[in-house]
Amino acid sequence: MESVGRKQVGIPQSEEEPPRLAGTTPDAAMGDSAQEQGLLLAAAYVYDAQYNRNIPFDTSSQAVRLYYLYNHWTMQAATYFFIFVDLALALFEEPAVYPLPFLVTSLIEVLCLLVFFGRLFHFAQVTPRNVFWKDTKNICIMITILMTLVDLIIYGALRISSIRGVRWSRPMRPIFLINFAESRQIRRTFRSIRNTLPEITYVFLLFMFSVLMFSLMALKLFGDRNLKTVEGLPYFSNFLEIVFDMYVLVTTANSPDVMMPAYDFSWWYCLFFIVYVIINTYIFMSVFLAVVYNNYRKHLKNEIRTLAYMKRRKMIEAFNLLKVKEEAEFVVQEDRWKRLVKLVAPDISTSHRELLLRISDEEQKGYVDKKSFVRLADLLNIQVVTVKLHSHPLDIWFPHVYNSAPSLFLRSMVRHKGFVWMYDVIILINAVFIALDEENPFISYAEWVFLCLYIVEILLKLYTYEPRTFFARNQFWNWFDTSIIMAALTATVLNSTLKTVTVYNSQQILDIVFILRVLRLIRIIDSIQRFRVIMNILINIVPTMLTFGGLALVVYYMFSIVGMEIFRGKVQFFAGNSTAQHALYCGNPALKDTMFARARYCKNNFNDIASSFIVLMELTVVNQWHVLASGFALVTHEAAKLYFIAFHIVVVIMIINIFVAFILEAFFVEYSLEKSEVETAIEKKIQDLGVGIQEDELLDGQLIDNMETSENVLESEEETAAKKKPKGLMFKIASKRYRTVDALLQRMFEAEIPPEEEGPSLEQILNFSPDDTYLKNPTFDSAA
Repeated sequence: MESVGRKQVGIPQSEEEPPRLAGTTPDAAMGDSAQEQGLLLAAAYVYDAQYNRNIPFDTSSQAVRLYYLYNHWTMQAATYFFIFVDLALALFEEPAVYPLPFLVTSLIEVLCLLVFFGRLFHFAQVTPRNVFWKDTKNICIMITILMTLVDLIIYGALRISSIRGVRWSRPMRPIFLINFAESRQIRRTFRSIRNTLPEITYVFLLFMFSVLMFSLMALKLFGDRNLKTVEGLPYFSNFLEIVFDMYVLVTTANSPDVMMPAYDFSWWYCLFFIVYVIINTYIFMSVFLAVVYNNYRKHLKNEIRTLAYMKRRKMIEAFNLLKVKEEAEFVVQEDRWKRLVKLVAPDISTSHRELLLRISDEEQKGYVDKKSFVRLADLLNIQVVTVKLHSHPLDIWFPHVYNSAPSLFLRSMVRHKGFVWMYDVIILINAVFIALDEENPFISYAEWVFLCLYIVEILLKLYTYEPRTFFARNQFWNWFDTSIIMAALTATVLNSTLKTVTVYNSQQILDIVFILRVLRLIRIIDSIQRFRVIMNILINIVPTMLTFGGLALVVYYMFSIVGMEIFRGKVQFFAGNSTAQHALYCGNPALKDTMFARARYCKNNFNDIASSFIVLMELTVVNQWHVLASGFALVTHEAAKLYFIAFHIVVVIMIINIFVAFILEAFFVEYSLEKSEVETAIEKKIQDLGVGIQEDELLDGQLIDNMETSENVLESEEETAAKKKPKGLMFKIASKRYRTVDALLQRMFEAEIPPEEEGPSLEQILNFSPDDTYLKNPTFDSAA
């Protein structure tokens, strides 16, 4: 956690785009008074608390304005764009997928470095100098920029002199992705790995001791028996090779091949391998997962605890800037509260803002007390969907026909659950026909029948439900169904037309038709409640899984660059019809008659960044990874196996286990947490005002009156109830309430913090020990 002085703001990184206004320069008049400056600073505190950022910044007028600009989404997007441009240069540098001259790639890299330096300089203008120079990530960025420039100069000079050089700075490029302030989540994952390393190290040393002991036993048991492998090589006669084979056996990649020579000699020897697998594969690998999961969960919760306290502290700081004395307590006046919310969240509607005010000022006293103000960040984080009500066009154009008895009966039939069940059965029957022979004319005609049934379903739903509501932004399955059916209809008609008019038969169009037919079956997921629950959980945690995508990109990129420098050109790929002399052994005589060559693994090479990534993905899957390792060891040196073992330890044992721990925690949290107090308060107020709407009501048309007058202010409940025809805006809580597991965990921990507790000061928060246990009944002094 970055340290922050008393006059800075520290907060967690944004998980979604910041408000648009956050990057704009406020009106000049806003800086003319200390009161307006306080409002701007309070907005920065609330804005940071809302998005869980921990960026330290000065509280001076100029620094606050620069801070808003620093966090504007365009600035963040530009930073990430140039980071990925810098990483993508590996596609165009030697060894290249798409070669470009060195001058071009070097100029692009220099441009990226200038952007990174500019971003760092901007950060230095926002952050206090003593904090900036103590921040290790800033030092890492500066050193990386300097070393990259030195490497470019040296490498360019060597090229001019026709001397082959090595771009040793390229593996350092992911440092920019890790260390910029926007990448807090990736840094947190690396911290989790770092904090977990001590416990993993002890288990790993014990595990390696077990492997070495069993390897030594294998040498004594089988080394002097003159056994041979399938390839005719001595069996278990070299200790280092035995260690490698036994390590591979832990991953099960060479089972049962490694056991067969001993098993053929005597069936008793199979007991040796069975005991080894039980101890090292099942026990030790399970212990690895348990240790990683336990430590990851502990350190993640400690960090989330810190963020929970910090968010509370930031909201209190904002309150202190805006508070005025009202009778016996300090409060924030309504007009100041509205201006604050408009600064922090300019995109929400007036009605939404008034709804939040009604929740914060329950008794409509004209001010917001401290307890209600502190939960403003949570109120802004709850996704309240605004639904604009419309009458069905047919109800406007042909009211008598649309509201006739046959029309009402048809619409009630479409709304009935039996209509959904009927089409579920049709989908299942369609699945059977998809699996049958496409060449059968009966099957071909049946496809048209199913397409017609699906089109009729869509038309009936559009007749029953108002089209703009049916195709609202949050109606994913309606969009999905319609898109799939329309695309399938277009592709099928196009394919039939081409076959009829000409002898041309497009395999690409046929492939699209087949895929679209299969995709139709996905609709069944939405019909089964438990499927929907699981899918919603997966959708909820997907954005956070991007953190592990970034982590995987960093590790893969570093190993790919190193792998290219070690192995490039050692293995060559030849097309199947090639008559080249070395085609059968991948262009390298060292691979002649090896498993690597016989398995046709020639395309698995490190000759460019794309091929390297594919090889690393194959190594991650583990199966046959020992064949790849042995092949590259044959064309270089036996020590090359250490590269593959290191990748297995880092990715498979550590990162994959942390990923599994993350998925487990995500599912536990999603299943265990009920609605938060803030969500409940919003839902209650929505229903009290008579502007609530449920998902089924949205489609059934059972809509309640709106909450806006022509002046865009809330009506009283009596006025709302007096209306007879639905119109205007309705509100509901979105089903996808939180986008990150961190946010879910933070919500859970915050529930344990008493509302009246201000918590520790910023200095105390930032000095929390990573080993602290969460909430040991803390007795911090309340800050002023």
